[in-house]
Amino acid sequence: MTFTARQLNRATLDRQMLLRREPVDLLTAVDRVVAIQAQEPASPYIALWNRIEGFDPADLDEAFASGVVRKASLMRITLHAVTAADHEVFHHAMLPALRASRLYDKRFKAMNVTIDQADALLEHLLEFAATPRQKAEIEELLHSHVGDVGEPGVWWALRTYGGLVHAPTGGPWSFGLRPSYLAVAAEPRERMAAVAEMLRRYLTGFGPATVLDMNQFSMLPRTTIREALALLDLAKHGDHYDIPNRTIPDEDTPAPPRLMAMWDSTLLAYADRSRIIPNEYRKLVIRNNGDTLPTLLVDGHVAGVWRPTEDGGVEATAFHALDEEQWAGLAEEAAALRKLLGDREPQVYKRYARWWSGLPAHDVRTV
Repeated sequence: MTFTARQLNRATLDRQMLLRREPVDLLTAVDRVVAIQAQEPASPYIALWNRIEGFDPADLDEAFASGVVRKASLMRITLHAVTAADHEVFHHAMLPALRASRLYDKRFKAMNVTIDQADALLEHLLEFAATPRQKAEIEELLHSHVGDVGEPGVWWALRTYGGLVHAPTGGPWSFGLRPSYLAVAAEPRERMAAVAEMLRRYLTGFGPATVLDMNQFSMLPRTTIREALALLDLAKHGDHYDIPNRTIPDEDTPAPPRLMAMWDSTLLAYADRSRIIPNEYRKLVIRNNGDTLPTLLVDGHVAGVWRPTEDGGVEATAFHALDEEQWAGLAEEAAALRKLLGDREPQVYKRYARWWSGLPAHDVRTV
């Protein structure tokens, strides 16, 4: 059995709770979507607003504060919001890749700090960060052990692979411009079993998917992925793996319009980005430096981008012609989004406005 492009699109929308907002509690939603990109503090809130019926941002505030949802460096060496249970698995699965990204980088080698020294420093750091610590405090601790090693500093390496999570620092989106870090206890796990479980979880939220898709999601080597997949009982459909007995929506299933967060995981979790992003728009919404713009989703595919206006509106830029019914759906979504942003940060993502220069604009409306 092979899948059509629209079947794969609808499968993603279904598992990512984008075919309809669903009446589930926040932790259930985070568990179902598996991993929420969280470089921008507002993005997990907007991502869950798109997915949960009656979403209350205070629920996510509380989840971060209590630690049942954690924000940490994980897949693709970027920040994700995940459940605490998934964090423990994903951290162990990603640890060799996270370590290698720093300890074998020429910038680390230039600091004249050995890997053994870095590991010893990590023990001190984890003890120190049993309560939340800010960057300046941590760098002072590390400096007391190894002195001035130059830029980017030992903390640059340890914060990536050390297993620390971001501790909430306050509004409007739980995390501010000055991060605070907290060590969390984690039971040792057999690494390949952790990779297998991470891939199983990936398939629950993003399947069906290929080895190349899983490589893009995690940035783990394909040989490692194939070894881990052999440990799982999976369904195989051509090149695509999936959880057994999972259904695929009909390709004609209606998909409502959505105003997606920056870096929404659906745009980044596949090697074949055309599942959500038409090929001609890929370089428009995913910039050369990795910035992934807040997008308009129309009929399940990226159709443009959005940004707040200075007067509290939402400007929608469509890359191709939309009909009036589609514009009306986007306007309805924008009205609800304005309420969410107005209570927190009306000018969210403002510092990324430079990317709008030169975008193709078939139609631009304030909705």
